[in-house]
Amino acid sequence: MIQFYPQVKLVHVVAVLLSGGLFFLRGLVLHLGGQWAMAAPLRYLSYTIDTVLLTAALMLATMIRQYPFVHGWLTMKVVLLVAYIVLGTYALKRGRTRRTRVICWLAALAVYAFIISVARAHHPAGVFA
Repeated sequence: MIQFYPQVKLVHVVAVLLSGGLFFLRGLVLHLGGQWAMAAPLRYLSYTIDTVLLTAALMLATMIRQYPFVHGWLTMKVVLLVAYIVLGTYALKRGRTRRTRVICWLAALAVYAFIISVARAHHPAGVFA
């Protein structure tokens, strides 16, 4: 299965970029007053991209035999992913005030960037390593 590593990694990276880009776009449009950012087709597209992303991530972890809660950098990615999801839900729908939604959106984008830095560095401190 390792022979498919480059292809799976490419799918994973593209899904990361699509997922983050779509989250950025939906948050920006929503905060500028556009309600279409919460339309069902965009939500389902987001779910689909994230499913592909997580599937590719699990395949990569299996291929390189590095696993969350065993290897620090993957553990950090999982912890940050949970934070990103929670912040994202408050940014797009659960935040009670516009200010809360904007702060959560910006914080989620910062967490997203840090997840990428952890992945690139293969170190829990990411860019700070």
